[in-house]
Amino acid sequence: MDVLEAIRTRRSVRRYKTDPIPDEAMTHLKQALRFAPSACNFQPWHFVFVTDPEHRAKLARASHGQTWMAEAPLTVVACGLPDLAYRQMGGYGNSVDVDVAIALDHLTLAAVADGLGTCWIGAFEEGAVKSLLGIPPGVKVVAMTPVGYPASPELISPVTDDRRKPEADIFSLDRYKGPATDPCYYHG
Repeated sequence: MDVLEAIRTRRSVRRYKTDPIPDEAMTHLKQALRFAPSACNFQPWHFVFVTDPEHRAKLARASHGQTWMAEAPLTVVACGLPDLAYRQMGGYGNSVDVDVAIALDHLTLAAVADGLGTCWIGAFEEGAVKSLLGIPPGVKVVAMTPVGYPASPELISPVTDDRRKPEADIFSLDRYKGPATDPCYYHG
């Protein structure tokens, strides 16, 4: 599967088989994370691979009761290390969230290439997740994703163009011509 096909095929899967993930696929997931780019190549991250069923169930409850997450045989908890990240992103910010997001996105594409499904989880109680997994202060839980085989084939199929905004709404050439978020902004 080429990269564009993986991008178009990746979907948010919310129903999983309980089949274990083969070692080779686990290796692909880890390599996708390891080789992801980061600002200045600082790699300000750590990933917890949670396979214990009890822990996965507790993570699902800590994710505002998204109990379907626990069906997947793996949950990856993506942690950012803000003190180790590039501190001048855009001239003012810390790169940790972007760096971890890029790495986790690489994982989602590697997963779909191996026939696995994922679902980006951003709704969770960070304190509960940190307590459960022994994540120390100063480390930020950025996101999580369950990983497993989709319960049915249609849950992982190419996204069609009709589900995406038209190109004219999301691209500009040479000058910003997109939507304004400030009602006083004029971009003629």
